[in-house]
Amino acid sequence: MSKLLLTFYGDDFTGSTDVLEALSLNGVPSVLFLRPPSVDDLARFPDCRAVGVAGVSRSETPAWMDEHLPLVFNALRDLGAPVCHYKVCSTFDSSPQRGNIGRAVELGRMALGTAVVPMVVGAPVLRRYVVFGNLFATVDGESYRIDRHPTMSRHPVTPMEEGDLRRHLALQTKISLGLVDILALQAGQGLERFREQRADLVLFDTLDAPSLREAGRAIWESRGASPMFVAGSSGVEYALLEWWRSEGLLPTFTTTYEADPVDRLLVVSGSCSPVTGKQIRWAEQNGFVGVPVDPRRLISDAGEFDKALQTGELALSRGESPVIYTAAGLSDIATEARGNEIGERLGALTGLLARRSGVRRIVIGGGDTSGHAGRALGLEALTFKRPFYPGGPLCVVWSTENALNGIEIMLKGGQIGGEKLFGEVLSGRRQ
Repeated sequence: MSKLLLTFYGDDFTGSTDVLEALSLNGVPSVLFLRPPSVDDLARFPDCRAVGVAGVSRSETPAWMDEHLPLVFNALRDLGAPVCHYKVCSTFDSSPQRGNIGRAVELGRMALGTAVVPMVVGAPVLRRYVVFGNLFATVDGESYRIDRHPTMSRHPVTPMEEGDLRRHLALQTKISLGLVDILALQAGQGLERFREQRADLVLFDTLDAPSLREAGRAIWESRGASPMFVAGSSGVEYALLEWWRSEGLLPTFTTTYEADPVDRLLVVSGSCSPVTGKQIRWAEQNGFVGVPVDPRRLISDAGEFDKALQTGELALSRGESPVIYTAAGLSDIATEARGNEIGERLGALTGLLARRSGVRRIVIGGGDTSGHAGRALGLEALTFKRPFYPGGPLCVVWSTENALNGIEIMLKGGQIGGEKLFGEVLSGRRQ
């Protein structure tokens, strides 16, 4: 019998570490792999209760999903955990052509034989809320419906043009869609309403801890003898954790996570978010070395790559902390630039700088960039080191290369963190 509580596949790297953080901080020891783990892989982590695979499906096509996702879902199913989660970004940005959440759900549903798939997208700790099926996200203290969000409505690859997640998903899948709304959750009827659904995929509203807990109850009490497929953001884990905690199923957990300061930090960002833009500007004004890179030239001109490599390497050799970036906010977005190719080049840059400089702490900004950087570092697995901001933990790299093994890394989504984040990661302390 498996001792695992949960398995998950993250559709990008930053979202995968979001789940790793949520579970680890709440007493569920977890390990994040780059591929489904073998028995020998799991033997290295005897206390593990949750296993994840960090993927890149958020930036891939349905054809890519058809080829790759069933193999992953089958492998996770065979680990025997009661819940198998396809983890998506809490901003839900996706399209029929790229990062198609509907197609991923179809594939997971078939692989695990789950008749009715629960979906939780809201995550209040990340300031993401779903009310009557509509997704809201908070930025700078103001909450926006996702299709009016200043960043996500203008995403260069998958702009969000619809706030109702059922209408958004209906463009990606033919499976039927249902909703357990906030009124049912507030009345304590989440499980009952879920069981009444005749839909293939059922979305849960999520506004606060009580609604999370009720969604978690519905998921956990609906599990059967075989693993159940679930979709959504890290709201899935937060919902389950709320329910497990209320039932006394989580261990008493008092571990304090700490990180020492380091002498230098490597930051590589492919994010177009205004939040990351503010972090870059703060860093440049506070002792970091800014290294702007033209995203178009990065994928067409080897000289642009070499210049960034040399500038970053020189800064690190002097004990300085370079911030290499392709955008410092929305005004810098190059909509025609190809995100996957940019991510590949930035990932390669990260790998070379890490090997040549011996730097021991790295921050990667942007989901696509994070995935490529992980591969460039020969990453096999990640474990949790310490929290900074929800959704942006510092992790420890388990690498195939001894020189890179033990590097500390933060894989940061564009919307994550305060203005001083890079300085805080350098010091090891959140101010």
